[in-house]
Amino acid sequence: MNCLTLLTLGICSGIAACSLAPRYQRPDTAAAPAAYREAAVGWKQATPSDTEPRGPWWTVFRDGQLDVLETQVTAANQSLKAAFAHLQEARAQTRIATAGQFPEVTADASVTKTQASSNSPLHNPSIPRSYSDFFAGVTLSYEIDLFGRVRNAIAGARATEQATVGDVAAIDLDLRAELASSYFALRGLDAQQELLDHTVADYQKALTLTASLYREGLAANSDVQQAKAQLELARTQEEEIRLRRAQTEHAIATLVGEQASRFTLTPLPLQLSSALPQIDSGLPSQLLERRPDVAAAERRVAAANAGIGVARAAFFPVFNLGAVGGADSISASNWLLAPSRFWSIGPQGVLTLFDGGLHRAQSAAAQAVYEEQVANYRGSVLTAFQEVEDNLAALRQLDRESTSQAAAVAATQEALDQANARYQSGLVTYLEVVSTENATLAARLTAVDIHTRRLRASVFLIKALGGDWSSKRPDRRELAVNNGE
Repeated sequence: MNCLTLLTLGICSGIAACSLAPRYQRPDTAAAPAAYREAAVGWKQATPSDTEPRGPWWTVFRDGQLDVLETQVTAANQSLKAAFAHLQEARAQTRIATAGQFPEVTADASVTKTQASSNSPLHNPSIPRSYSDFFAGVTLSYEIDLFGRVRNAIAGARATEQATVGDVAAIDLDLRAELASSYFALRGLDAQQELLDHTVADYQKALTLTASLYREGLAANSDVQQAKAQLELARTQEEEIRLRRAQTEHAIATLVGEQASRFTLTPLPLQLSSALPQIDSGLPSQLLERRPDVAAAERRVAAANAGIGVARAAFFPVFNLGAVGGADSISASNWLLAPSRFWSIGPQGVLTLFDGGLHRAQSAAAQAVYEEQVANYRGSVLTAFQEVEDNLAALRQLDRESTSQAAAVAATQEALDQANARYQSGLVTYLEVVSTENATLAARLTAVDIHTRRLRASVFLIKALGGDWSSKRPDRRELAVNNGE
């Protein structure tokens, strides 16, 4: 049997090789409901596609400053840079696994001068003790993938790479949602700061007026003390808001890759009249195709499934096709001539007969990894539905709270106007004025907080839905959720 015949048989055996990995199917999950339970009546249903990339979803809020900050995330955020580096590592691992499909060819050459021992038991007096050896050769080694070890290793590496793509998309989505949420929290604090600044100024005027009335004998000292206490409490709230704003601004600086000591955002109070964007919640059955974290979890199941095939292949022989050829001579003058040439070719099989249970343990470990990834995938599906329902409920309930709180603000303001009028007429004590002023301030602060929470809930809903799936861009997503490898 010549070299060409052996090589042909080896290649054919590799092509016809079987795979010991179980036939992969996406793990079953609970059937998706026809509609989201917490969705508000009349919401528009979207027609998303997971093959389309997530676009700049934050632009739906129509905030120029937010748009500028979001553009800095990709280039500056260190967590995202680390995720991209991990993706490059996964791609390199895929190329490493793919290299196993091809023969390994090495070349070596040497020129040595040797002197044998006269006292060696192998010494032959008729052979010179000193001689030279001129050697040059090429070695070929190729694993015949008869039981699919190499192909399953490649399939597992590709699935892991695809999962890493999903990880990058999920981290990108998380960071941008966190940035948008922190940004709206900052603007809400700006609005509360503005309200408290005006309140402190008003309370200062009220204290000055009450002290003047006290000196003229028209007010009691207790009125002065109540006015002073009210002013100091408002100042305490004012300073607390400043602290929270500073910490929120520092968090935003880190997200956009800036040093907190050098990063500032000009105060821009949130307007309660600003409308929330319309969000297409889509159908529950489409959610799993949008979420990059769910898709990444599914790809890890596929990688673990391929790992079972790799572990099972260890129970069977490993067949290699080896070949070597070159030239070997004791003299440089005839080193490369035909008589100095040599070659050999042939298959080799290695089967482990006893390993102390190593392969059995590796197979059990691979099966356990698969079960773990299936559980993680199903858990990510449940979490995805929970997050959507949570934020749909939050938006619905906060909308109702906003309506009732607006009525509360109007009512407390009217009560304050009446209390001031009665106090100036001498019908009530200053305590009633203080109580109604505090109630009015609390109502206004709560109204700002509710509107801030509505905006943040909108951000979290978009995140829970997997980002914007309707934007059209020329590039395509790399994540193959439905890849049946």
